[in-house]
Amino acid sequence: MSAFRSLEKNLDDWLVKQAPPLPPNAKRTLVEYLPWINLILGVLTLYSVYIIWHWAHLANNFINYANSVGAAYGAPQIAANRLTFGIWLGLVVLAAEALLYLAAFPATRDRKKSGWDLMFYAFLVNVAYGVVILFTAYGGFGSLIWTLIGSAIGLYLLFQIRGNYKATTARSRPAASKPVKNA
Repeated sequence: MSAFRSLEKNLDDWLVKQAPPLPPNAKRTLVEYLPWINLILGVLTLYSVYIIWHWAHLANNFINYANSVGAAYGAPQIAANRLTFGIWLGLVVLAAEALLYLAAFPATRDRKKSGWDLMFYAFLVNVAYGVVILFTAYGGFGSLIWTLIGSAIGLYLLFQIRGNYKATTARSRPAASKPVKNA
């Protein structure tokens, strides 16, 4: 975890202290709507996982059908499987990103630092997804560049509002109430 804290400190120096600040009104608005943005991003990312998986299956089915028709006429078989290791790895990474977005919803709604941390991890996982997809037939160098640009913008916005999220400690948490016995 110290590597993440070190990266967080370095990014804070770069994205908060050296970058131009967001206007206070923009920060307030972003903090107010961030939980709902997390929820939407999580759902859309999970939907993207399903769509990519579904399209890869459709491509496989189409190739299998073309092979069966071609075999009837003596054409050579096309050996292609769209669900390669890279695609499966990309789907797993994308699903992890979606779960981080969804898990961040309640904590960002309560303005806890743990929710902010989950968003930070989601952006790091997004960069990892860009690297993974670089080595597949669906990605490429352009996909990686756009992923890096999108993550940089997201990290800038996230670091600009970091001060609005408070760390919770054992002392600052409310004590659990004891159940009241009926008389």
